[in-house]
Amino acid sequence: MRAKVAWAAVALLVIPVACGGGGQDLPWDDDFESTGTWQAESDAAAQVQVVDGVLKINIVTANQLAWASAGQALRDFHLTVEASQVAGPDDNEYGVLTRMQDSDNFYRFSISGDGYYMVSKYVDGQQQLLGSNWTPSQAIHQGQATNTLEVICQGSTHTFLVNGQLLAEVEDSQFSRGDVGLYAGTFYEAGVEIQFDNLVLAEP
Repeated sequence: MRAKVAWAAVALLVIPVACGGGGQDLPWDDDFESTGTWQAESDAAAQVQVVDGVLKINIVTANQLAWASAGQALRDFHLTVEASQVAGPDDNEYGVLTRMQDSDNFYRFSISGDGYYMVSKYVDGQQQLLGSNWTPSQAIHQGQATNTLEVICQGSTHTFLVNGQLLAEVEDSQFSRGDVGLYAGTFYEAGVEIQFDNLVLAEP
């Protein structure tokens, strides 16, 4: 596995999304069957769209990130989503953003196609690790496969699971409420396509 570059060194593409709802009214789910639920913009670096029953993020340049946010204002929740790598190099990253204040402040749960994970937060545009850097886990299905990601936020406790297996639990109280997002990114090689499906937000 190549050494992964830091988030701060990657060009960031923010994809604004309009979504029904806006407050904490759980449970809330989206199977991405309706193209009217998420409205995403794209450019030459990345395409983000709801198509064929999934939220598709296709990164066509190296060192690039893109995400879509759900337009929710959430405090405590249990998020579950299916994330599938369908194309591109395994040296990539994809996952979930939580309690997003804006594009510079949020928590981040990341996995990679070559079987690594990381938990971090972004504060005023600077990454801070919440635990170790990229760490391997046998719980992650590698390559072109589907992983079920779970994030439980309850007060200052943040719990992260992949395919039903606990990977990390951290304590941090900086962000108590915010939006959720789904993201993908490339490192040195382009052409990564990640698809998200069956998003569920429930009470923790």
